[in-house]
Amino acid sequence: MARVDEVAAGIYRICTTVQLGEEAFQFNQFLIDDERPALVHTGMFPMYDDVRKAVAEVLDPKRLAYVVCPHFEADECGGMGRFVEEAPEAVLACSEAGAFLNLMQWDYTGPVQGFKDGESIDLGEHRLRFIETPHVHHWDSMMVFEETTGSLFPADLYMQWGDQPPIVRENLGGEMCQGYREVGIFAAEEPVRRVVDRLEKLDPRWIHPMHGGSLSKEVVPDYTRALREEEFAFEGKIFGRAIPD
Repeated sequence: MARVDEVAAGIYRICTTVQLGEEAFQFNQFLIDDERPALVHTGMFPMYDDVRKAVAEVLDPKRLAYVVCPHFEADECGGMGRFVEEAPEAVLACSEAGAFLNLMQWDYTGPVQGFKDGESIDLGEHRLRFIETPHVHHWDSMMVFEETTGSLFPADLYMQWGDQPPIVRENLGGEMCQGYREVGIFAAEEPVRRVVDRLEKLDPRWIHPMHGGSLSKEVVPDYTRALREEEFAFEGKIFGRAIPD
């Protein structure tokens, strides 16, 4: 069952914790309550009913104006069709590359709007600015920065493994990088570190990853340091299983 917590002003973390083998793992969506509400990530297709119930604890899902898809992957957008279909004014927001490569060429007939780096949308009290981040970790990847609260939504970057509280103040940067190596999320380190430099200049007050808890500004440098100093790129494993040479 999804848990709902307000992690910044008007921003709610919807978290589902599952068991993957012996390890707990979390899938987060973020609901921005405003004149034109937005949902960042939808969760996978089978999670739709639970995520919808969680959204309904805060607002009527039919009011959604934007469903934000940072990249085309099941946990980011598996429920996109049903959320958009239910909300008459909803638009699926993604990167311009994502719209061209995936969402206009797929079995999806709802409205789509692709955004370039630096473009933004006004939700009322909140404003979302889009950051194109190709190859972090997909070709079409983007991140979203909410300017009013200083909140960054980086999808799979700055994640933590395990069952985490809504706000994490512990340095789990080393464990983060080890997990990336085992799972094989990032093909290379250079595109990620380039984005990390951009994000450091952005200086967010909050980072809300799709897996794990939200990070306050004070702990972010520990995770950034780990991404700069430790190896985390693909080294021959997919979900811990070695691929033969």
